[in-house]
Amino acid sequence: MRVLGVNALFHDPAAALVIDGRTVAAAEEERFSRRKHGKRPLPFSAWELPRMAAAWCLGQAGLRPQDLDAVTYSFDPGLARPADQLGLDDPWDHLRQTYAREAPNFLCEALPGLSPEQVRFVPHHLAHAASSAFAAPAAERSSVLVLDGRGEATSHLAGRRDGARLEPLFGQELPHSLGLVYEELTEHLGFLRSSDEYKVMALASYGDPGRFLPELRRYVHPTGDGGFRAAGVPWSQLCPARRPGQGWTPDQADLAAGAQACLEETLLDLVRWLHGRTHDEVLTMAGGVALNCVANSRLAAEGPFRRIWVQPAAGDAGTALGAALLHAAEVEPAAPAAMPGADLGRGWSDAELEGWLKTAAVPFERPADVAVEVARALAENAVVAWFQGRSEFGPRALGHRSLLAHPGPSGNLERLNDIKGREQFRPVAPMVLADRAAEIFDGPLPSPYMLFVHGVRPQWRERIPAVVHVDGTARVQTVDPEAEPLVARMLTAFERATGLPVVVNTSLNTAGRPMVDDPRDALECFGSSPVDVLALGPFLVRRRDFFAGRGD
Repeated sequence: MRVLGVNALFHDPAAALVIDGRTVAAAEEERFSRRKHGKRPLPFSAWELPRMAAAWCLGQAGLRPQDLDAVTYSFDPGLARPADQLGLDDPWDHLRQTYAREAPNFLCEALPGLSPEQVRFVPHHLAHAASSAFAAPAAERSSVLVLDGRGEATSHLAGRRDGARLEPLFGQELPHSLGLVYEELTEHLGFLRSSDEYKVMALASYGDPGRFLPELRRYVHPTGDGGFRAAGVPWSQLCPARRPGQGWTPDQADLAAGAQACLEETLLDLVRWLHGRTHDEVLTMAGGVALNCVANSRLAAEGPFRRIWVQPAAGDAGTALGAALLHAAEVEPAAPAAMPGADLGRGWSDAELEGWLKTAAVPFERPADVAVEVARALAENAVVAWFQGRSEFGPRALGHRSLLAHPGPSGNLERLNDIKGREQFRPVAPMVLADRAAEIFDGPLPSPYMLFVHGVRPQWRERIPAVVHVDGTARVQTVDPEAEPLVARMLTAFERATGLPVVVNTSLNTAGRPMVDDPRDALECFGSSPVDVLALGPFLVRRRDFFAGRGD
């Protein structure tokens, strides 16, 4: 059974290939097109498909479109209703729904040889749910919670997985949407809606949540029956809007903090209701709201589930994978296999990487062990662009397309934010060997996908200040040596050189651009930003050599 999953209608277009229940490849269109999020979530762009991502997925497995048993599309127009009936102010949404109904024909044009009869519509939130429930390890009997901006007619799904069966238990009708409320706040605070919500989460750490929380609860609160109310927040009456590019004010930080706390309270009620229905030990999560790692950590600390697993591509990109997994589960007798990791994108052989370097005519070297040499450079306070193996599926850099730095000098936070062109209130993350994490960080462990925040233990805060946020937390990535042997060797060598088992890890990109994906992207990023070393597979390019003699 060969199933290609496609997400296209809103944002983060992506494709994923599942063969005989196993995830073979998954990639976002932005990594190919170099357009952040692939496109804006407008009705006028709803027809755009992840053509390059889909073609790459098929090529990775040596398949043609006609070799597929099905193509799944993660939106079912048969479940949609007119926007005004849903209480949404979206006068062009009918165009989005028209494009969705025509998706089989668009897909046949994009994938010559495909038949419209091979295309299957999958409800949006079921695709989200399957992306976490079926992809999670050791989750054969588990609960699942999905929250995002919107699907066909709802913004939420609570359900349960039992083997190959996925049972919805509740869905919150629009216009009530925790995701849309957070998007509205993002826009009110001068950030890009449906893109920069993580900036609001970071800004919230600087504010007082109690100041606006009582007023926000009037508009955002659980209803006690598995649902919630979330609509109509009068943002401008609470505090003035921020214009893009302006500095932020204490009032705006307080508003972000109050909204974050209100979100967390509502989520806690939802997970308690769900646990009361299922009594499961494991909760899996997906949807854009599941990328809120601060909320995830509160659910882990105060919620009733013993373990929480969050899909690393929790946003709409992940529905490409979920739609394919759900169809496989419905057709095949066995449940799909858990995803093998987030490194599901493009990769290159050593010979291919060397060819890129020679074509670029840049000086490079091949050390005996690139991990040890990078650790030495980091110990000398170099910033390293780290390009290794297959690229990550989802928004987090997890040791394949990363910028690395020394966590000891506090100035490295400002240095990295300057390199990337980011706001200075935003933190960077630590990576640490899984068996060392508990002595340094307090929170849900292991945390391989950087989707929880952790308290930094007091005795470590002055030793690794570059990764400690203003509230004393850090968004940790734990590294399993069996899964990531190269990264583990680098961390071990860095500790030998510095006494610190932690390295700064942030995404390999600059502001407003997608994460680096192919070698050309890596060379362009390295050449245009003040990064000291590029580790491209087993090869090193040093900035001093790269620019030696240039400009004479």
